[in-house]
Amino acid sequence: MAAAAARCAGGHGGGCFLLRRRLLAAATFLAAFGLGAAGLGAAGDAAAGRGRYPHHVMLRVEDVLPAPSSSSCDTPREHEHGASSSGTRMTIVHRHGPCSPLADAHGKPPSHDEILAADQNRVESIHHRVSTTATVRGKPKRRPSPSRRQQQPSAPAPAASLSSSTASLPASSGRALGTGNYVVTIGLGTPASRYTVVFDTGSDTTWVQCQPCVVVCYKQQEKLFDPARSSTYANVSCAAPACSDLYTRGCSGGHCLYSVQYGDGSYSIGFFAMDTLTLSSYDAVKGFRFGCGERNEGLFGEAAGLLGLGRGKTSLPVQTYDKYGGVFAHCLPARSSGTGSVSYTHLDVYKRQRQTTPMLTDNGPTFYYVGMTGIRVGGQLLSIPQSVFSTAGTIVDSGTVITRLPPAAYSSLRSAFASAMAARGYKKAPALSLLDTCYDFTGMSEVAIPKVSLLFQGGAYLDVNASGIMYAASLSQVCLGFAANEDDDDVGIVGNTQLKTFGVVYDIGKKTVGFSPGAC
Repeated sequence: MAAAAARCAGGHGGGCFLLRRRLLAAATFLAAFGLGAAGLGAAGDAAAGRGRYPHHVMLRVEDVLPAPSSSSCDTPREHEHGASSSGTRMTIVHRHGPCSPLADAHGKPPSHDEILAADQNRVESIHHRVSTTATVRGKPKRRPSPSRRQQQPSAPAPAASLSSSTASLPASSGRALGTGNYVVTIGLGTPASRYTVVFDTGSDTTWVQCQPCVVVCYKQQEKLFDPARSSTYANVSCAAPACSDLYTRGCSGGHCLYSVQYGDGSYSIGFFAMDTLTLSSYDAVKGFRFGCGERNEGLFGEAAGLLGLGRGKTSLPVQTYDKYGGVFAHCLPARSSGTGSVSYTHLDVYKRQRQTTPMLTDNGPTFYYVGMTGIRVGGQLLSIPQSVFSTAGTIVDSGTVITRLPPAAYSSLRSAFASAMAARGYKKAPALSLLDTCYDFTGMSEVAIPKVSLLFQGGAYLDVNASGIMYAASLSQVCLGFAANEDDDDVGIVGNTQLKTFGVVYDIGKKTVGFSPGAC
């Protein structure tokens, strides 16, 4: 029957019509017993994904494959930077995709092993940071022992030409993060110059590389920001209250110094300054405080710096609270060759079918904590006690690639997902780095996979888009895009793979995080 189904996948003859009826009858019978359409072939899979089986979704395999180097950028008109009909709206793109302004600069993209290794560095750094700052159920979380994780290298002390003999700046902040993989374009200074920066909801301080470089600056696509060419630039005084907003700060000649360090050993050191930040061609933020980095080193993919959108005092949403009410939203595209958006006003597009969950601001600073309560696979609620999620808590993080779950939760997810895929007859494939549940989809353009839903406090849920359920290295190695944390006490992370196509709305004022399907 499978061979005949494959021959009829695009046919219209009477025999094919009868065969399709037999296929659907067989699939209905199997579904009644909680099974998939195992062995029904391409035609059966296609039928399963067209509304007849609401607990499965159709995955176009090309949506999860890396964009070929020859692919072009699909930029919808409504996502163009600064379109007046869209309010304050910016385009967000994958920094290694063809839409990225850095596409011609970064050369060969990193391998999947490199991407996942960098992602693990970020996750370990988040766990380390949370362990020193977060509280769950009102109790401080324990600090992990050095044996549990590889210690990250410390940023060097500032160069002598950057600081006076009396300057004091800690070498390491202890709040390291790996950098994210989506970028946006901002304007900085008067007149404004455009810069491509990493978009990161897990960081607070925005910074760019500045002239003059002291000792070293990494290579970037655009010219370095030159404070001398901006009529609105000013250093922040050491005595200014804004200087004390920095987690790691110092002083040189009366001017405030900042230092940020990331999980891969990258860092930026320089003067904390103020200037005009332009988010679109007509929307400027005057007196925006940012880091003017004169000593920078790391793997930033030739981006000019980083845009910090966390909850800390130096972040963009907090600094612009009076202007935007502490609200912003992003939508990450399904494919690396597509475009998404970041919005600060006119968020009506995200209201449709929005699911809202409380933002748990008492759990700790910077990160966007939410209360995860469960997981559904193929429409079935998994038997996971809520205490599994509440023990360590959960954050939503745009810079983490793969969602991390408590070990018991991931084990249950993997088991249910693998059972459903086995029932459909899909061939297993070798593991890909930290992804251990993989399949060979060679010769297939569409496959039916079980729906995965993440459940949150307040009744909110996120029905993960098909492109966010799987992570692909190639047609022969397409993997479940979730992974387990090392320890029950490690905070869970909803990563950007699972957030694709959703409008994610962060409202610091109302203390909510919302999910709107199909926003881009």
